[in-house]
Amino acid sequence: MFHEVRFPASLSFGSVGGPERRTDVVTLANGFEERNTPWRHSRRRYDAGVALRSLDDIEALIAFFEARQGQVFGFRWKDWTDYKSSGSKAEPGPEDQVIAVGDDVTAAFQLVKRYRSGQQVYERPICKPVEGSVQVALGDVPQKEGVHFEVDTGTGLVTFYHPPNAGAEIRAGFEFDVPVRFATDRIETSLASFQAGEVPSVPVVEVRV
Repeated sequence: MFHEVRFPASLSFGSVGGPERRTDVVTLANGFEERNTPWRHSRRRYDAGVALRSLDDIEALIAFFEARQGQVFGFRWKDWTDYKSSGSKAEPGPEDQVIAVGDDVTAAFQLVKRYRSGQQVYERPICKPVEGSVQVALGDVPQKEGVHFEVDTGTGLVTFYHPPNAGAEIRAGFEFDVPVRFATDRIETSLASFQAGEVPSVPVVEVRV
C-alpha cells in the first residue's frame, strides 16, 4: 500500500541516512572468509528527527504520520544527497544515464541510475521519478514526452509509442524520490525536550515497490 505523496522536503532536508547492505560472512577453519548477500539491491534508511527545527515542523510531521497510519502506507522521500541522474552540481539532462538499448521490439524500459567505482558498476532501478522531470534521448536526439514517449511516475517505466530501433542507446535524465515507510508506529515528542535541543527519532526505511 503506497501513497503517491512526498514527505515534506523541508523536513527531510538535514536528515541523516543512506544505503545499507546485508552480507552473510562465514569464517572458514583456515581463516578465509566466504561472503554472500541475499539482497540484489541496497536498502536505504533515514532519520528525519534531526531535521526538525520548530514546533511547526513537529505539527507537520504528526499530521503526515497520522495520514500514513504509521507503518501502513508507504510514501515518497527526497534524499537530498542523491535525488537526480546527474552529478550533484549539474542539472539532469537527457543523456545522463543509458537505461537500455533498442531491439525493434521492446517499447517499455525501466529508469535506472548507475553507480560506478573503478570497473564495478551497480545499476539501481528508479521507481519513483518526479513528475515533469524525466528527459529522454535516443542516442543524442532528445525525445518529447507525450509525442514520442510517456512516463509512469509510479513505476519508473518509460514507454515509447514506437519501439526504438535495434542498437539505439536509450538515455534518460531525471529527478527521483525513494519509496519509504515509517519504521515505527510511535512518534514521541515533548515540548520541554524539544526546547532543550532534543529531537524525536523518526526512522523511515525504503520499501520494495
